Amino acid sequence: MSKKLVAYFSASGSTRKLAGNLAEVAGADVYEIRPEVKYTGKDLNWNDSKSRSSVEMQNPDSRPALADKNAAVDDYDTIFLGFPIWWYVAPHIVNTFLESYDFSGKTIVVFATSGGSGFGQTLAKLKPSCADSVKWIEGKVFRGSTDKNTLKDWINSLNL
Repeated sequence: MSKKLVAYFSASGSTRKLAGNLAEVAGADVYEIRPEVKYTGKDLNWNDSKSRSSVEMQNPDSRPALADKNAAVDDYDTIFLGFPIWWYVAPHIVNTFLESYDFSGKTIVVFATSGGSGFGQTLAKLKPSCADSVKWIEGKVFRGSTDKNTLKDWINSLNL
């Protein structure tokens, strides 16, 4: 049995709740991907083209700084990587996280929260941030309120 980590970024709390439930049912450890500068409500205003999140997502090279680089990814075989969907992709801080560690030989299972968007180009935008030897599994997009039984069924369907 492989050792599992749920690493997640949550700007508003929805992904945090889902990640905690996922870690519990998967028997995984948890690591929060935190920005060096927290996002405020104003930063997350999708309707303002000058808001921090809008500016970051308009620039594909944007890499928001991490608050720390303390994730012990070397200790894990499988990483569940969660985040909210922003503009049909992962927030760029997730790329910062991936580029900060060596994930060679790991399995990364991507999951996300969204009010209605699918994964879009998420995997295509994340893969260049990791070594070629990473095994990627495109998971699912969930609501933050997804129950533990649904998460358990999903994990079992992955055959990890």
